Amino acid sequence: MMARLVFLGRLADLAGGAEREVAPGPLAGVIADMEPELAQALAGPRVRLALNGALVAGDGLVVKAGDELAFLPPVSGG
Repeated sequence: MMARLVFLGRLADLAGGAEREVAPGPLAGVIADMEPELAQALAGPRVRLALNGALVAGDGLVVKAGDELAFLPPVSGG
């Protein structure tokens, strides 16, 4: 079983779509396997993560089979 990544806003444009299935594993490894521009954007300090609907910190995070991990870009506007 795979894990599902969800990209919102500008991150979806960089990812080439709003969702992607990946093999489970440490988040650092999952991101390292992506395109360099996307990986750099996802590693940014202002990107927030939601694992199965709950905000989490990315440090040491391991994505498990069946998980949904959403990448939330910085919010801007006025």
